[in-house]
Amino acid sequence: MKITDLKCTVLGQNPVVRITTDEGINGLAEVESSKSYLKPHVLFYKQLILGEDPTNIERVMLKIRRLGSFKPWGSAVSAIEMALWDIAGKAAGLPVYKLLGGKVRDKVRVYNGAVRFPMGGFSPEDFAENMEEMKAASEGFTIIKQGIGFHSGMVANVPDLFYGEVQKGGFHANRGLLTERGLKHVISCVEAMKTVLSDEVGLALDCGPGWMLPDAIKLAKALEPMNVMWLEDLITGDYVPYVLAELYREVTQSTSTPIHTGEQIYLRQNFKDLIEKHAVNIIGPDPCDIGGIAELKWVAEYADLHGILIAPHGTGDGLIGLAALVQVSATLPQNYIAFEYPVGRPEWWYDIVEGLPEPIVKDGFIEVWDKPGMGVELNEEATRKYLPEEDKDFFD
Repeated sequence: MKITDLKCTVLGQNPVVRITTDEGINGLAEVESSKSYLKPHVLFYKQLILGEDPTNIERVMLKIRRLGSFKPWGSAVSAIEMALWDIAGKAAGLPVYKLLGGKVRDKVRVYNGAVRFPMGGFSPEDFAENMEEMKAASEGFTIIKQGIGFHSGMVANVPDLFYGEVQKGGFHANRGLLTERGLKHVISCVEAMKTVLSDEVGLALDCGPGWMLPDAIKLAKALEPMNVMWLEDLITGDYVPYVLAELYREVTQSTSTPIHTGEQIYLRQNFKDLIEKHAVNIIGPDPCDIGGIAELKWVAEYADLHGILIAPHGTGDGLIGLAALVQVSATLPQNYIAFEYPVGRPEWWYDIVEGLPEPIVKDGFIEVWDKPGMGVELNEEATRKYLPEEDKDFFD
């Protein structure tokens, strides 16, 4: 079998990759909706993989893996890797989880991720009300994550939250020392959420990046009595092209509150310090950023050897990305907690993707399916009307 073409289009906002072969077996993959600009990055690798046997996944990846980087610049490599696994599973007539070593679990726990309800404001009462809605969601999540601090609207809407000038725009550009009032406000909002969730539903907190070391330690210690699931990306994280494991280690060693990071990290080598130095308690790689699902599994196994937990990121990975998360999460060791649940946006995504269960999530879990490859396909006829004009040959 040989690779004959690599194509990329943007459906809605999600880049979608399609690899074709001379035996008529094709592979699909998808990356985050925040990366609609990635098409040329995907196509950069085309000449490097044409003519290769797609089932020799590692051989293909050795040609392109070193040419990626931290989020978002590893997403193209990651998408190609996942599309190759889709082909390999279809060629073997097996679900991808079988090729990764088989199932550890028949159903995978997920947390809310992209399932969100509008915030009425950023007071403790607003956060409590939002948790009431999240707790009542039809998916029955057993873990709910909420953004606070620099990973929330608090920065723009809570006066004097921190000592610094508010930077407008996306990608969590703000960073600085919190005021005493600001830190108390964050803690009060967490208290309000925990009052709603009690010990019935776990509360995870997406915090930054942007916290200074003293504040990170203060927050973690203040929240110890509340038994939150984790504090994520306090110092570095989303769209930050470095790790700073030494700083994370100072926070982790100062508190019993679990500390989490890793969604932006590309490749196993860049998790090395976090894991070997026990710098965090939980890692959260995204299959669409780390370099694919085999890379994620390798890191999960290595983390498990060091007593570190894993909760894969995935909020923007879409429905094809969801399938990849289900397949790899089924195979992860017992340090697995849950993965971050992505949804299809716009809603028509649910009309063009075939193979997903209905409902997808039951009581906070997704049953692992057994269809070959990743187990999902695009309905060609339904998808064509959403293809950009320049990609009308996507299925040709």
